[in-house]
Amino acid sequence: MGHTDRSAVGEVRRELREFLGHRSGRERIEEAELLLSELVTNALIHTRHGAVVTATVHPGKLRVEVRDFMSGLPGPYVPNADDGTHGRGLILVRSLADTWGVETQVLGKVVWFELNIGKP
Repeated sequence: MGHTDRSAVGEVRRELREFLGHRSGRERIEEAELLLSELVTNALIHTRHGAVVTATVHPGKLRVEVRDFMSGLPGPYVPNADDGTHGRGLILVRSLADTWGVETQVLGKVVWFELNIGKP
């Protein structure tokens, strides 16, 4: 995905929805889509070098990784009341994901989350 093509966010959401369609309940799929959107949008806005998305399912668990190609880890951010929606992506990830983290790479970093999934 290129940094100027934020329409790609909708495309990766659709692909994740299709991937999870028979593997999880609707609520978890919607949470996964939201978290994916936040991480991809952050990568496109803040790195300007695109991103690579990987989703894997292991028994009962979804792992989504968003890799960018800029060094530096995301810093903690505390949005103020006047910020609108800016800066809340990692707060959502922290709140909704069962686990999440950031791993440095030789070139760039991977921000990931995991959700426990299963059919209701």
